[in-house]
Amino acid sequence: MDEPPPSVAADNALCPSEVRFYQAFLFWLKLGLISFGGPAGQIAIMHQELVEKRRWISERRFLHALNYCMLLPGPEAQQLAIYIGWLLHRTWGGVVAGVLFVLPSLLILIALAWIYIAYGEVPLIAGIFYGIKPAVTAIVFQAAWRIGGKVLKNRWLWAIALTAFVGIFFFNLPFPLIVLGAGLAGYLGGRFVPRYFQPGGGHGAEQKCYGPALIDDDTPTPEHARFAWPRLARLLMVGAALWLLPMLALYWLFGWDGTLTQMGWFFTKAALLTFGGAYAVLPYVYQGAVSDFGWVTPGHMIDGLALGETTPGPLIMVVAFVAFIGAYVLEIFGPEQAFLAGTVAAMLVTWFTFLPSFLFILGGGPLVESTHGQLGFTAPLTGVTAAVVGVIVNLALFFGYHVLWPEGFDGALDWPSALIALGAALALFGLKLSVMKTLGLCALAGLLVQWLI
Repeated sequence: MDEPPPSVAADNALCPSEVRFYQAFLFWLKLGLISFGGPAGQIAIMHQELVEKRRWISERRFLHALNYCMLLPGPEAQQLAIYIGWLLHRTWGGVVAGVLFVLPSLLILIALAWIYIAYGEVPLIAGIFYGIKPAVTAIVFQAAWRIGGKVLKNRWLWAIALTAFVGIFFFNLPFPLIVLGAGLAGYLGGRFVPRYFQPGGGHGAEQKCYGPALIDDDTPTPEHARFAWPRLARLLMVGAALWLLPMLALYWLFGWDGTLTQMGWFFTKAALLTFGGAYAVLPYVYQGAVSDFGWVTPGHMIDGLALGETTPGPLIMVVAFVAFIGAYVLEIFGPEQAFLAGTVAAMLVTWFTFLPSFLFILGGGPLVESTHGQLGFTAPLTGVTAAVVGVIVNLALFFGYHVLWPEGFDGALDWPSALIALGAALALFGLKLSVMKTLGLCALAGLLVQWLI
């Protein structure tokens, strides 16, 4: 019997025969601690580790799962982790992967939020935040530029983006209404001018082969990943209970108008509107948390985004910062229990924000696994993604206004902040520095300004 060539034998030797649960647990924990760089960086880490090095899953199956996650509201990188964890180790594998993806970020943000609110007036802390606030404005503009460059490929999509910007900037239209309108425009565009609403690609370029994988292109779908109506019905009942029981408890303890109850309801809605990533939903969070409920100030929002950029995990974790600050400042448990109130609020909001992601994957995954062909991107999603660009530009202008004119346009321009913002833009667009390096340099610049003043 002929032996396989040495290269094939070596490739087969690198392919694991199985992945034990503890091995997956350690990897997901590691990922939760090092997942800096936003969704693109997080997905790149998973691809490098799981597809190229460990070969737990093939390139095609990885991209197939990613395409589905990109169609969903919520953080696609976390959902991709849930999906792969679920494929490997059933429901508990997905749950562990998703929880460990956000748990380190939650704990870090609670600690940073407490330091921020308790010691924010200390010169050292104040100087750091003085420097990173202008950087956030440049970072958000970069996000709009990056997404727009991928999405706005023709005049129809430009028109949707411009309309979304006008709607939210000049008319203060609610974010859900903009999403609905953009989705309708995308649907009609797909019907009447379909060639202009074809998907532009997403994260994966051409597919490559890295050798055989544990979950390979032709690996049969495992039993637990096959679609079954009874299994879906059980999942929906469990998911409904996991959402309803905490909401009923909050209603019973604090009433419908209680701060924690309203936070739970508001961030549930936000979780269902995060098409296009965290930058897209931040204007909706701002409208609710700042304008409608008064949980935080515009300055808090800017600082929270800055902290979210410097911590691992999905950027949408900024909602935990918003909840912590709101509950802490409002002293919903009394002045002696401000830290406890903030911690409880941050944990509850994280629960309501990420619960839908688990249900989307555990419920929809079997449908996705029923076909391993290329998933079709919907025209409505293309329209929504185009609108996201206009919404992000509005967010950048909002941040720039509050940072550069802290006393309003009637006051003077904050020239040091303007220079730091300009430097951050040059670092990001010209020197192509990473977000983390840019924030670090701007923090040093803020300390220098504080020392000189």
